[in-house]
Amino acid sequence: MRFQLLGPLALADGPDVVVLQPSKPVILLAALLLHANSTVSADYLQRAVWGEDQPATARAALQTCVLRLRRLFTKHGVTGTSIEAVPGGYRITAGPPTLDLLGFRDQVRRATALVRDPEAELYTLKDALSLWQGSLLANVRSDVLHRDEVPRLSEERLRAVERVCDLLLGLGRCGEALVDLWTATRVYPGHERFHEQLIEALYRTGRQSQALAEYRRVKGFLLDELGVDPSPSLRQLELSILRGEDLGAGGAVRAAIEPAPASAPASAPAPGPGAASRVIQGAAVPLPAAAPGAGPVPAVPHFTGREAEAAAMAARLTAPPPPGADGQRPLTVLVSGAPGIGKSALAQHVAHLVRDSFPGGRLLVRMTRADGHPRTADEVAAEVAAALGPARAGERALLVLDDVVDADQVRPLLTPPELAVVVTSRMGLGGLIATHGGWVHRLTAFTEAESYALLLAALGTERVEAEPRAARQLAALCGHFPAALRILTARLLTRPGLRLGDAVDWLGDDPLARLTLTDSPDHSVTGLFDRALGRLDPRLSEAFLRIGAGPPELLGESIKTDGAQNHPPVPEDVLEQLADAGLLEDGPPGPYRIHDLLRAHLRRTVRIRNRRTEKV
Repeated sequence: MRFQLLGPLALADGPDVVVLQPSKPVILLAALLLHANSTVSADYLQRAVWGEDQPATARAALQTCVLRLRRLFTKHGVTGTSIEAVPGGYRITAGPPTLDLLGFRDQVRRATALVRDPEAELYTLKDALSLWQGSLLANVRSDVLHRDEVPRLSEERLRAVERVCDLLLGLGRCGEALVDLWTATRVYPGHERFHEQLIEALYRTGRQSQALAEYRRVKGFLLDELGVDPSPSLRQLELSILRGEDLGAGGAVRAAIEPAPASAPASAPAPGPGAASRVIQGAAVPLPAAAPGAGPVPAVPHFTGREAEAAAMAARLTAPPPPGADGQRPLTVLVSGAPGIGKSALAQHVAHLVRDSFPGGRLLVRMTRADGHPRTADEVAAEVAAALGPARAGERALLVLDDVVDADQVRPLLTPPELAVVVTSRMGLGGLIATHGGWVHRLTAFTEAESYALLLAALGTERVEAEPRAARQLAALCGHFPAALRILTARLLTRPGLRLGDAVDWLGDDPLARLTLTDSPDHSVTGLFDRALGRLDPRLSEAFLRIGAGPPELLGESIKTDGAQNHPPVPEDVLEQLADAGLLEDGPPGPYRIHDLLRAHLRRTVRIRNRRTEKV
């Protein structure tokens, strides 16, 4: 059993995660875990639970909370961790394997020891950052903890993110750093070090005008909102760009790849350029891991369903690779399906299930850039070779190639006999399977039972089972579509007091508009579908809009409408291409189908487009 603090407070047992519902015992647990292995005074715990205005019975009520926590531990089978009463307060014991916060700090310490090997340090830091799963302590209602503890933890994460970006810049991987930096500068607009890194990355990728525009933007923000000038390092960076100086990997970011001074203690985190940054304004908001590149496979919070697929994939990946015409070929498993259907989550979940079978490492590689364009096979091959490194040569490794666009991206990577490969793609990639073999798992929407299980795992048993009918209605409104369910649960977790029955009415008014995260607009059902349509050939996109906005019979035989107008069926080859792209559910021999949410989005898109073209 593992405690998860780096997000909503939760208990995890392997892939099963239970997010604890807001309560006073949960506040107590959070306060103890934040100071694991240390004595926490009863006075501090009382302030954390009840605030500054404590009831007269706070001391006795604290003891009751401890008893309730111990019963909670028994209920969920927590062993090896207990709450001890010690002189002056209480203490909970934990270690890196049982508390993600300690695991994160342990990985950061390991990264510090690798300061002479920037690739290894980068890999270790990315592994540490993958432990962060969402907004810190979103289900812990304590003003004291959010005031005193959350900013401190957020600063630990920010320093790790800064260091990762410094390493990427120092290694010349500026394009890879850009995606994280665009997000970081918008979430933390007053954090000047992120702006420095972004401006440098833009300049070094040949975008001088954008770099200068970004400098002007942050300068205006600092002056207008905070009344301060940019830092000397930011002003010097602007001057270097205006002069056309070559910053290079050894210029402004040399500290990122040079070893720490000999006098620095080995156990202390490397300060890096971010240690002296001015953090003027910020919030405990996680940065999405969307940058392309190779890195450790992150865990998937609240993973549920797909039991048959996960078991079959794990069995195939841990079996010996089958022989091929040229000797041993790598084992290939393809996970395909619609955008947002859960392909990446399944692949990452299985990668964690089989981790003991791959001592050479497990690597996640994003195969598309932030703008949706595919990365080249040569670029990915070089990145994989650098990430796995010579130390892992000969050991079996697992490669997860996420969001593959076509077979040509993959074929050059299917050579080392010790490599197993999981490919996720919206495309069917039949040509790849025909030439290289492998197994295919095509995913569809969840069953009702799987949707309900996801709500239980994400929202907690008490909240869901108090309103089971409303929970099932919410799942139905989401069309049992995994991405929609994930967005819904994220919204509900930020509103723990909202009844599920009230959420049904709220969501039912306009599901497409409500299935979005207001603080992260990129995480929305409409955005997901828009990006999918943007990848299509324009002719396919037009055909798909016609299908979605027209009558269902467009997927079948010719029909007669209004007694006169013929609606011929869409050509079979077009339907096949749309099905291969994951946008139509399987057929023939049965009819092709469009998921209800996707059909609603297509109809809305057509209505908006028609309004824009109407003559006034």
